Amino acid sequence: MIRFDRVSKRYPPGIDALGDLSFEIAERELAVINGHSGAGKSTLLKLIAAMERPTGGAVLVGGQNVGSLTRSSLPYLRRRIGMIFQDQKLLFDRSAFDNVMLPLEIAGFPPREAAQRVRAALDKVGLGQREKAMPIALSGGEQQRLAIARAVVNRPSLLLADEPTAHLDTDTANDVARIFMEFHRVGVTVLIATYANDLFPRARRLRLDHGKLLT
Repeated sequence: MIRFDRVSKRYPPGIDALGDLSFEIAERELAVINGHSGAGKSTLLKLIAAMERPTGGAVLVGGQNVGSLTRSSLPYLRRRIGMIFQDQKLLFDRSAFDNVMLPLEIAGFPPREAAQRVRAALDKVGLGQREKAMPIALSGGEQQRLAIARAVVNRPSLLLADEPTAHLDTDTANDVARIFMEFHRVGVTVLIATYANDLFPRARRLRLDHGKLLT
């Protein structure tokens, strides 16, 4: 599903975020990226989603070199990928329902099918009764669940998450972790960058240290 072949990423003025990374994530695998702040976890996820381009090497998703995709090809890649950001990027002037609807509107789904998908995604994360709520009225854990619903409403084959349990209390973090594990159980490939070492005990672990993969 995912292959890094001697990948490096350098930012101006010569800051090496990642260096000579090679690894593979199999289809339907659950994997966790651990590492200190600044280890390169977020950069790694952005390379997979083609939000960043590698300075060297190749990033392949489903056999496709995503670093060489044209701008017009990127939407097709990203429809296969759900991504949960550290800051959630919710639209606070839209309801929970409309936040989850947005990716389907952009993709041109018929309204009735889109509405069904939105309600199914909200139900999946336990927000079926909160579809009319504005994000500001949701707790931190509910906002994170909303971000997950928006990420999976396209039914992606690959789910990427950047510190999805950061700033959540222990019980809420465990609930959010269970949601990711449920998606993994139904066949979604899941890759999570996190500081937490105990939330995903059965996941394969990749450890980054200053942009290098520890073995």
